[in-house]
Amino acid sequence: MLIILLFVSAVYLYVFPSPTLTYIAIVLLHAGLGILAALFLIPKIRHIFSPQNLKVCAGWMLITLGAGLGIVLLFTGTSHSHWNWMYAHIAFSLAGVAVLAARWAGSKRWLAGGNAMAAFRLALFLGLAAALGFGGLKIREGLWLSAHQISNPASPPISMDGEGDGPDGPFFPSSAQTAHNGKIPSNYFMESDACQRCHSDIFKQWSGSMHHFSSFNNQWYRKSVEYMQDVVGVKPSKWCAGCHDPALLYSGMFDTPIKQIVDRPEAHAGLGCMMCHSISQVKSTMGQGDFMLEYPKLHELAASKNPVIRWVHDYVVNLNPEPHRRVFLKPFMRTQTAEFCSSCHKVHLDIPVNHYRWIRGFNEYDNWQASGVSGFGARSFYYPPKPQQCADCHMPMVKSADAGAVNGFVHSHAFPGANTAVPTANEDPAQLKLTEDFMKGTVSVDIFAISAAPAKSGGAALPSSELATSFAVGEETETSTPQAGGGTVSPVSAPLNRINPTVRRGDTVLVDVVVRTRKVGHFFPGGTVDAYDTWLELKATDDKGRIIFWSGKVEDDGKGPVEKGAHFYRSLLVDAHGNAINKRNAWANRAVVYVRLIPPGAADTIHYRLKVPQYAGDKIRLHARLCYRKFAWWNTQFSFAGVPDPKVSQPATTPDYDDRSFVFTGDTSNVSGKLKHIPDLPIVALSEDEVMVTVLPANAVAMQPKVDLRAEDWTRWNDYGIGLFLQGDLKGAQQAFEQITKIDSSNPDGWVNLGRVAVQEGDMERARQVLEKALQLKPELARANYFFARVLRTEGKYEEAAAHLSTVLAQYPHDRVARNDLGRLYFLQRKYSDAIAELQQVLSIDPEDLQAHYNLMLCYQGLGDAEKAKHEQTLYLRFKADESAQALTGTYRQLHPEDNNERQAIHVHDSVPLTPASIAPPPRTAGLQGLKRTGNGEVDLQNLSLPKGRK
Repeated sequence: MLIILLFVSAVYLYVFPSPTLTYIAIVLLHAGLGILAALFLIPKIRHIFSPQNLKVCAGWMLITLGAGLGIVLLFTGTSHSHWNWMYAHIAFSLAGVAVLAARWAGSKRWLAGGNAMAAFRLALFLGLAAALGFGGLKIREGLWLSAHQISNPASPPISMDGEGDGPDGPFFPSSAQTAHNGKIPSNYFMESDACQRCHSDIFKQWSGSMHHFSSFNNQWYRKSVEYMQDVVGVKPSKWCAGCHDPALLYSGMFDTPIKQIVDRPEAHAGLGCMMCHSISQVKSTMGQGDFMLEYPKLHELAASKNPVIRWVHDYVVNLNPEPHRRVFLKPFMRTQTAEFCSSCHKVHLDIPVNHYRWIRGFNEYDNWQASGVSGFGARSFYYPPKPQQCADCHMPMVKSADAGAVNGFVHSHAFPGANTAVPTANEDPAQLKLTEDFMKGTVSVDIFAISAAPAKSGGAALPSSELATSFAVGEETETSTPQAGGGTVSPVSAPLNRINPTVRRGDTVLVDVVVRTRKVGHFFPGGTVDAYDTWLELKATDDKGRIIFWSGKVEDDGKGPVEKGAHFYRSLLVDAHGNAINKRNAWANRAVVYVRLIPPGAADTIHYRLKVPQYAGDKIRLHARLCYRKFAWWNTQFSFAGVPDPKVSQPATTPDYDDRSFVFTGDTSNVSGKLKHIPDLPIVALSEDEVMVTVLPANAVAMQPKVDLRAEDWTRWNDYGIGLFLQGDLKGAQQAFEQITKIDSSNPDGWVNLGRVAVQEGDMERARQVLEKALQLKPELARANYFFARVLRTEGKYEEAAAHLSTVLAQYPHDRVARNDLGRLYFLQRKYSDAIAELQQVLSIDPEDLQAHYNLMLCYQGLGDAEKAKHEQTLYLRFKADESAQALTGTYRQLHPEDNNERQAIHVHDSVPLTPASIAPPPRTAGLQGLKRTGNGEVDLQNLSLPKGRK
């Protein structure tokens, strides 16, 4: 009977683990019964293991071995590092039961008949035991995995009122919900220290992380929410709290204005262990906190102040960690990491938040999903050796002896990213160094080419997205490339480090610098890109130490704002009165002046107009730095000390605009963080490059265009062409891609990229020629088939185009653009049902896909289904951009010509005005008293004390 009870309880414990008191009781019962069995077996060990009793006692021998291992596991537990012992315990015990059962069946004359039948009977029962073990594993894992998958709804809500619990919900306009439809006590989110008992390394990593400082212990966030509540009220700010302030929001405390409770510990809890690990369901990849939180009552045992209860809890968890794991580590946290992270790292705003309409906010998920980094995008320029998810970069494996370690490693919960501001304010050098080290090498800089400078021109503006967004749109759409391909292209000399470039005094040349994303799985930069400074600096210094060109200079000796004419990577937004969105007031965004971000596995080509002065030395050193500062200078000043200017009469504010002027004289004695003053945030050089240029006399023969084509520079030429292509310089891109076909004509990507250019220009005859070359080299290459399908569609060859798209989708079934194109082809063929099925597949990838809703509207109109057509039209109009909003940028662009220049798809940067101290040759210092230098190391000519008669 004891063996039967052990067997039955073991089957239940292994196959159906659950975080209930009943399960815990059976764990303890099984352990107690095991101890009784061991006590029963100890006196019989000599008899059992006697050689002459081998045949009779084989089953008891196996059970005794299993019991011995069970006793060991009572002390060691069954964490991952002891799984081998646990499964050995299961195997010995299960095999022992099978042998005993076979012997019992023989005693009842079942399958009796000599040694052969006995052997058959034993094999049968061992097989049944193996089948039970295998079947139990399948049930144990299968039910668990199938119950915790992230999938999108068939259709998104037609308004924000259909998200989460709706307008009457306690957490709205956040989409977050709780499984029990109620609130959660705040202390649940504040007990991360309870996790420290078993996960001390992880707790230490988390302590300095940005998850820990997501709430009002972060002065930048604190100021933004205080400002938001002052202007639009408390309820709209719950839009932020769903992912930033769990201890306040889910307990109901967030209904109180934050200024009244900002000093309470709940306001400084951040995102603790329980926040992310209590998410039991992610309802979609639409973000906005679209998850379900589970409140496991048994956590009270772990957080109990009673040491005996805590000990019992910890002992049971160590003895059988599976229920604990099933509460706090759902399968999608490992297998669908990006979809899990999308719940907070993708947002949108709508009427309940911005009093305006649906607008996409920051979005790390969609561009990752559509790129080569995810392994889902079919049209990328580059692919990593294997697909990567969020945790591969932001939660790297680190050594640990924690209970949850696998082979001595855990995923880092320091969450390295790009926030250098909070560690600075917290005076946390370890987290700051981790962040800076993580960022370096993610992007490269290459001073690549030089050419004769063209005449200044107005240029064409960057195209606005059809989707209502304040973020960039990348490979998740068919094309976002501007149309600026007309005219001729100037020949370039490149790569500069190969050709010993020369310029003449008095020349004006164009210097091209290429910035390429390398270890970035989303747009660069990512996150709230309206709030920090990312820019490229180019500085030219001659061999006499004189600065002759400087773009991207930082004022106040590197502590102030970046000069306005620099090449920025950011989203520049304005409110309804044309004021810049610079206070993290995304809810007031009404129009986009420009968005410039670099997609993953892509590049940007930046142009600088360098005038070589007559006094230049014989050499010029060009030095480029990609600089990063979080947060922007103005935003930091505002966050710590920003107050309305008391000296002027201030207009009233509305949710649509804020016309007030601010000064930075506020009291900083009570700001969050260790620093009680406005911090000087570090500027991190993410990547640098340098080349030397020889300077010739003005009357020398000008250098003729020269290129050096080497196999090792294939990628550099390709990057250069990608940057030109994405800004719409199609002739320049064609010239660059032609060079890579000369370097390696057997690489199909050169021909594919020429095909991209030709398709974008509308030259389908040339596109066909180059894409056919690519397909000859690699017939199954998905990106070649995709663009060739575009050619065939233009030619009206819909069946052939569909066949090539099918080749694409066989390899990349989650490429939404290819599916949209195939759905469009079916629509053009009037195969409406096929088109609808294909477009519904698009919505399973992204329920907010604008093109899919538009094409579904057309398909339902074709079928005569007016109701469904109207529904899709409503969704299309919800997500479509307000084209008239661009009129709001007019006044701003007139007042800010540098930003208007940056808005142009193809534009050129000039140097900042240089001071005489930079331009003039260094003075002879003999006889000079009080020689001083500026913060940039230049001689300070204005404060020199000169002897009488000296100038």
